[in-house]
Amino acid sequence: MSRRWPLGSEVKRKDLTGGAMLYDASRAGNAMPNWFDPKYWQERGELSGEARGRGTVHFVRTADKAFVLRHYHRGGLVAKISRDRYIWRGEGETRAFLEWQLLYHLHRAGLPVPTPVAARYVRQGITYTADLITEMLSDSVSLASLLQVRGIPILGWITIGRCIRMFHDLGVCHADLNAHNIMLVGDDSVYLVDFDRGRLMKPGMWCDGNLVRLRRSLEKITYKLPPEHFSEADWHGLLDGYRTATGARPGANPGTSAAQPSPAAASTTTSAPTSTSAAPAPAIAAPATPADGSPPAAAVSTPITQPVS
Repeated sequence: MSRRWPLGSEVKRKDLTGGAMLYDASRAGNAMPNWFDPKYWQERGELSGEARGRGTVHFVRTADKAFVLRHYHRGGLVAKISRDRYIWRGEGETRAFLEWQLLYHLHRAGLPVPTPVAARYVRQGITYTADLITEMLSDSVSLASLLQVRGIPILGWITIGRCIRMFHDLGVCHADLNAHNIMLVGDDSVYLVDFDRGRLMKPGMWCDGNLVRLRRSLEKITYKLPPEHFSEADWHGLLDGYRTATGARPGANPGTSAAQPSPAAASTTTSAPTSTSAAPAPAIAAPATPADGSPPAAAVSTPITQPVS
């Protein structure tokens, strides 16, 4: 499936020395190249923090905006050869532009993802570096961070399962679905972040792979923690949410049918409900965003972030 879709008139492209940037003028105004330099924000006193993982993610707070600035870093053995440079295959294949455009269309479709602001690449010979700016999710914590402290209510796990199912039914393949990339926002919302290498695919066995990868991540994070931080009951709660989610597209009529549950989810019980029709190929491009511009997120009445009693 093609990863390229038409963009709105608010999306601007600007040539830079050795590269280019893509940005949403309705959210970034007249974005400048130095926005991708953490030192620029630090000198203005607007660099509010950072998070370290494969690379460093910087958090920016201005008078009226909050951004996340991420420089793309390689992982695995190839990182020993080149830490942050990628082989040039054309502007349309740069990591930052691909992720920005995917986020743009997922956000317009009403899915719970960070709002893309700007993306940049800088080419040098046959390689390039890349950066991405998204809007910060306010009052958020990653599932991984929260589980280090305590468990979450079973309804929270159900909500996470519903959220994942929503993406899968629309054919959105997250290339690295783990507990660090699941964000709990406020009391009752779940977002997915970091769609580097994400793509649209017809729902299939990759859905199972996503769930297996997430399960391994949860086990790795909670391996030496008390059992109440993550248990089999919690995982089955997530699968229950995944199985019973309507599969309806955000903004669709309540009667919209769900896609067939994946074998990994269905195999956990003999009574898992099934639908009468398979999911069609996803049509992400049509917007279903609320009037305030923010995407709806999967939610439950019980706060996710409250301690387990």
